[in-house]
Amino acid sequence: MTTQPAIDENKLNEFIGRFVGDLGAVAHAATVLIGDKLGLYKAMADGTPITAQELAERTGTDERYMQEWLSAQAASGYVEYDPTTSSFRLPPEQAFALTNEYNPLFVPGGYQLAASTIKDADAMAEAIREGKGVGWHEHHHDLYQGTERFFRPNYIGNLVGSWIPALDGVEDKLRAGAKVADVGCGYGASTIIMAQEYPNSMFVGFDYHESSVAGARRAATEAGVDDRCSFEVASATGYPGTDYALVTFFDSLHDMGDPVGVAAHVLETLNSDGTWMIIEPYANDRLEDNLNPIGRIYYSASTVLCVPASKNQEVGLALGAQAGESRLGEVVGAGGFSRFRRATETPLNLVLEARP
Repeated sequence: MTTQPAIDENKLNEFIGRFVGDLGAVAHAATVLIGDKLGLYKAMADGTPITAQELAERTGTDERYMQEWLSAQAASGYVEYDPTTSSFRLPPEQAFALTNEYNPLFVPGGYQLAASTIKDADAMAEAIREGKGVGWHEHHHDLYQGTERFFRPNYIGNLVGSWIPALDGVEDKLRAGAKVADVGCGYGASTIIMAQEYPNSMFVGFDYHESSVAGARRAATEAGVDDRCSFEVASATGYPGTDYALVTFFDSLHDMGDPVGVAAHVLETLNSDGTWMIIEPYANDRLEDNLNPIGRIYYSASTVLCVPASKNQEVGLALGAQAGESRLGEVVGAGGFSRFRRATETPLNLVLEARP
């Protein structure tokens, strides 16, 4: 018989406390998605106190449900509750983050992305058991919109304001007029943001996922940039074109099955003075330095999204979302690039620059 290890009651209680917090966050996620879908946060965005009855009338929903939903928001700190008037208030800070998906700090997209992975949990467990890959196209459809809604605020806040200016000479080229490829573009948020900021340049987004490309084309038309921003279905190792002044990869290189082959193809498509901008999740090079809230998000997502995507492709190197700058630099160098540096960073991202 094995001996049961001694239990430290304080550590056990600490863990249970963490579990209660995590369980509350997971349970609360559904209410955030409901609030986003039904426009409940938007209906409270003016910041005035509101009762459950008033919110139900304002949104065409059921009063009893609104009482419970508002109570959940108050318990989670998303809204404030005044017991003297039985009313609830959405503070301006929460309203900013919950009601406008075109601002730099919109949060419901992250919940939508995370919820999609729970819907895929059974399929992922089987894939992990068998060591098989799972293609991006094989996931629940909420993943695709959730990914765009999660990453787009970050791109709005940083892409043209700090990331591109941190690259050597690239912004001047884009202002004057240049040819740009955005590879792994998804729904095209990054491509469209660049096209809006640099009207003299031409942008083409590439992604192997056909429905995402279709969505990107619609978004470009709605944004009024389809005259200088197009999208095509193509892989990262086979996208067409040459003489690009800039090639961009947003949170996608680590998903590639053959990132070295991808790097080699990027090098072939750049002009002699071109730049490859690689946006990757922020990570230190050592696991022990990534055991923090950001690492928790990225390692978890990597387990069910990034590593499976890579393993589903040729080579299947499976870098993972927390590969770190040194490992990524090795990949870029193996693809033939001679210059590689960290141009800048944010708490969520590494902004890496590679040159021929």
